[in-house]
Amino acid sequence: MSEEIKYKLTDDPDAKDPTLPGDTSLKKERKLTRAEKRAIDAKGRLSSPLASGIAIVLALIWTLPTFGLFLTSFRPAKEIRTTGWWTWFTAPSVTIDNYVETMFGSSTGLSTFFLNSFVVTIPAVIIPITLALLAAYAFAWIEFPGRNILFVGVFALQVVPIQVTLVPLLTQYVNWGLAGTFWTVWLSHSIFALPLAIFLLHNFMKEIPASLIEAARVDGAGHVKIFFRVLLPLLVPAIASFGIFQFLWVWNDLLVSLTFAGGNKDVAPLTVRVAELSGTLGARWHLLSAGAFVSMIVPMVVFLALQRFFVRGLLAGSVKG
Repeated sequence: MSEEIKYKLTDDPDAKDPTLPGDTSLKKERKLTRAEKRAIDAKGRLSSPLASGIAIVLALIWTLPTFGLFLTSFRPAKEIRTTGWWTWFTAPSVTIDNYVETMFGSSTGLSTFFLNSFVVTIPAVIIPITLALLAAYAFAWIEFPGRNILFVGVFALQVVPIQVTLVPLLTQYVNWGLAGTFWTVWLSHSIFALPLAIFLLHNFMKEIPASLIEAARVDGAGHVKIFFRVLLPLLVPAIASFGIFQFLWVWNDLLVSLTFAGGNKDVAPLTVRVAELSGTLGARWHLLSAGAFVSMIVPMVVFLALQRFFVRGLLAGSVKG
């Protein structure tokens, strides 16, 4: 009758291995690594009642303004102008007129700007991810002169403020004849996203064991086959994580869209129109709460549907082979 071997983590450096001759213990013990000790300690602290209480308080503080904005979006315009949202509990009154006017009003309609937001966002996500994957592979697995210096330069571009680049880029787009087109927004978002995307994807690629790449080379695989058949399947969580982050960033962006596409109704995305909902004199400011929640629908659905990929991409830091 075979004996069952149980596995147990221990801090005892003299623990014996039952697979070795002369050891009759039924437990296979090993010493905890420093990383495992830190993980256990962090888990204990974060799961304590005090930490849970602080997290609940912060969640309530963070959620309360959003809840008030949501409640305001369903209140009549007269009540929005005269009383605070908390008075709804004493005299509840609900209407969807704000949403109807926001979506289909002749002067404030948002329905025509939804398509523009999708046309702006999807290419602005695909373009930087595609370029960053190729650049990250080169920095991680291809030896060439000045590689480290160039990578440091790319990483340093993250500190350049977006505001500094707006006027030079707009001037260049006008010279190229691209002003008032989707290309200005696509190129701008791609330029701003590339340094961070290359840095993150490079770090993920460097965590992949070099032995895996060497084994593929021994089998005759070139760079193209290694990239698409070996690395790409392992990078799915990282790609999904950055893709979600970039999608949310571009969809909610106002500065870049207002600078490069704000003057053209055929190109302007949803955020630009939401900012103009109140009118030139601010007479329709009561529509802003409804407009804000209309613009939030797509990002909320995307994040809730793909949050497990987002979390996996953030937590994926090593690959054991």
